[in-house]
Amino acid sequence: MNIHEYQAKQLLAQYGVSVPPGEVCDTPEAAKKIAEGLFAKGETLVVVKSQIHAGGRGKGTFKSGFQGGVKLCKTADDVYEKAKAMLGNVLVTKQTGPEGRLVSKLLVAGAPEIKKEFYCAVLLDRASSRPIMMVSTEGGVDIEEVAEKSPEKIVKETIDPAVGMMPYQARKLAGALGLKGDLIGSAAKLLLGVYKTWWECDAAMVEINPLCIIVGSDGKETLSAVDAKVSMDDNALYRHKNIQEMRDLAEEAPLEIEASKHGLNYIKLDGSIACLVNGAGLAMSTMDIIQHFGGNPANFLDVGGGASKDQVTAAFKIILSDPSVKGILVNIFGGIMDCDVIATGIVAAVKETGLKLPLVVRLEGNNVDAGKKTLAESGLSLITGDTMADAAQKVVKAVGV
Repeated sequence: MNIHEYQAKQLLAQYGVSVPPGEVCDTPEAAKKIAEGLFAKGETLVVVKSQIHAGGRGKGTFKSGFQGGVKLCKTADDVYEKAKAMLGNVLVTKQTGPEGRLVSKLLVAGAPEIKKEFYCAVLLDRASSRPIMMVSTEGGVDIEEVAEKSPEKIVKETIDPAVGMMPYQARKLAGALGLKGDLIGSAAKLLLGVYKTWWECDAAMVEINPLCIIVGSDGKETLSAVDAKVSMDDNALYRHKNIQEMRDLAEEAPLEIEASKHGLNYIKLDGSIACLVNGAGLAMSTMDIIQHFGGNPANFLDVGGGASKDQVTAAFKIILSDPSVKGILVNIFGGIMDCDVIATGIVAAVKETGLKLPLVVRLEGNNVDAGKKTLAESGLSLITGDTMADAAQKVVKAVGV
């Protein structure tokens, strides 16, 4: 689950991470009032930031023609005008796609003088099965670009989950950023807070880009998380009612919301061949092999390791709600999953939905013979695949790509 920048900063602040002062609002009048308060407290510059679940906001363009979803302002009246131009309009960025995202909330915050920008992130390193914190002196740009062109500028520290991030590790990373004097200590405190946010909130990733050296009103240099992105591990959300309440359904595709109600993992794609698969790895492989044989997947749909007949029926209904779907490939490997349960679900779903599209089914594993018998005796007009490659070729041919 993704959350907005303002929500990410609220979580970070709870764990001692310094963030610029600011508030969220949903009207131009409220934006102006927040700005007036910030200016009254000594801020010389205020930033108005569109709150959507996508990056590249500053370089984005509103469908109204207004340029930029992040604007710096010197007066409260200017904040009002910028907020008026953003709220209720659709912002298109490199991450939203051409359809863009409707801006319904703004973060109005102080914009301190920035001396230097860094990058910082915490995530799970699957190779070592441990948390890892990454920092880089190249802040403010895409980390993928840094990794490709200057990998030596990314410094990583593996953390033992049994003891957590140690102060010496935080100081080591602060030193890697070239910080000196009092900034070493404040950076170490901030980095420990970033890790604690990741750990305590069961986050999948905490990313601060940029993490900045800023100049306060007293002229003293400090560190602040000027921008932040936090994504949550869905499997742990049941432990965090406060974070569950941060979910913004308006930022999610309707079919993805419907899928989540049935415990299904669904992501809509641009192709014409729908996939119904158990297991994320097998789902990725299925999408790859469809493309290998010339087709384009219409979705990622993982029904999990123990899907029921009702979940399979729900999955078919979600797939058929996408008008771009021209054919369906069901690819099941029965480990925990009983192939006959899936087969029964397929038969029920096809009959209930009145499916007319080409359907290719490949079953393998636990109770596969019973599953194949159920399909064979169903009287349905479906195509079976003996292998993943065979099934992929058949569905591509049936769709006529």
